[in-house]
Amino acid sequence: MRILVAPDKFAGTLSAVEAADAIADGWRRRAPEDEIDLAPMSDGGPGFVDVLHATLGGELLVTAVPGPLGAEVPATLLLVDGTAYVESAQACGLQLTGGEAGERATTVGVGRLVDEAVAAGARRVVVGLGGSASTDGGAGLLAALGARADVPLDGGGVALEGVTEVDLAPARARVDGVELVAASDVDSPLAGLFGAAKTFGPQKGLSEDQIARLDGHLEHLAAVTDRRLALEKGAGAAGGLGFALMLLGAERRSGIELVADAVRLAERARASDIVVTGEGAFDFSSRAGKVPAGVAAVAAAALRPCVALAGQVLVGSREMRALGMDSAYSLVDLVGEERAFSDPAGSLAALAERVARTWSR
Repeated sequence: MRILVAPDKFAGTLSAVEAADAIADGWRRRAPEDEIDLAPMSDGGPGFVDVLHATLGGELLVTAVPGPLGAEVPATLLLVDGTAYVESAQACGLQLTGGEAGERATTVGVGRLVDEAVAAGARRVVVGLGGSASTDGGAGLLAALGARADVPLDGGGVALEGVTEVDLAPARARVDGVELVAASDVDSPLAGLFGAAKTFGPQKGLSEDQIARLDGHLEHLAAVTDRRLALEKGAGAAGGLGFALMLLGAERRSGIELVADAVRLAERARASDIVVTGEGAFDFSSRAGKVPAGVAAVAAAALRPCVALAGQVLVGSREMRALGMDSAYSLVDLVGEERAFSDPAGSLAALAERVARTWSR
């Protein structure tokens, strides 16, 4: 049989590349004659660059940029045939703050990465959005590209208080002639009840008071720049980075669809007999632009069965099928929570071996 292995990361334990390798190792124990095609996936969040590099190759440009709280952090650009891929989580990811100081977290580092991509000659820059610690409306990115305002743009969301004027002309000039793409699985607008602060503020450690304050600042930022764009789907992605990129002319695309196109997932699914995906927790959030739902849609279009391997499966069989899966299997159910976290690769390989007994002819 021909097996296409296309998992997301298992957050906190395995990258998508590591997860794909573990699934392949386990599957081969049971079915060594099967042909396995590895296609680790991403929705634009952490692991975006590694996933694309694993399949596309290209040149990695290693650099250092300001992190969400100012200290320099390492980051990597991927350059492939005139396109640069940027992973915002490397420069402003939640893992860099430990969920603290969310009001001050800035996106300056992401702007620096975009600037370096342009300086390297990229004519197209794709920014993967997800996993951010920031809620600054992308103001830091705009500042890094030359935008000016009557308040500091590089001090995080809290510094936007009282903003009445933003000059975007220098930033727009810096990316003139460059195609910008914002890759995200988030449909949130910039502000309001379903905006960046109120939807994602709690997971960034923000209190109710801080969330209300930042939401107001984002409303003011929209008022002095472009209210219409602030209402677009994806404007609230990565704490408002989507909005800042849209102000510079970026097209918003589904992260999973963009990665699927880049790695030719549909073509590879048609050449396979079964598609295997996975993620840390398979639940109802998996349907909202997440990797498993995106992979399942590709498998369905190719008329191929799709199964999911997950740390935990938190939906029933009816809900699972509604999400496009023929079956879903839980790591915790097989080996227990302690082993699943202490030996994630070995545990995932054991689960894949078990699944191969059912699905490999």
